[in-house]
Amino acid sequence: MAFGNPTKYLRLDKVGVAGSTREMWDRGVHEASEEYKGRMHNLCCDNCHSHVAYALNTMQYDGSTSWNMVTLCFMLLLHGRYVSFCGALKTWLPFIILIVIILAVVLALKL
Repeated sequence: MAFGNPTKYLRLDKVGVAGSTREMWDRGVHEASEEYKGRMHNLCCDNCHSHVAYALNTMQYDGSTSWNMVTLCFMLLLHGRYVSFCGALKTWLPFIILIVIILAVVLALKL
């Protein structure tokens, strides 16, 4: 994985796939994987969220073909589950450390 192992996931129901068939699900995942096989993932534009959005669009998940990485990011933020406590820690610890450093600097400069 380009950015490490997943720390959070979003459980999707196969019933949301157009036609609700295993073949449609498999075809969507396969087509997205074939498309992204040769691409270089990057943080801002063409990442794992784009890959998943491509698959969801291909399988017309929930009757939609307008899935994108922003939609998936918000869905993960609101409805995602962490793979473990360590996954949650890996996600939030760098942010918390950064905030603590910023607060320490601000407080030190005010004193």
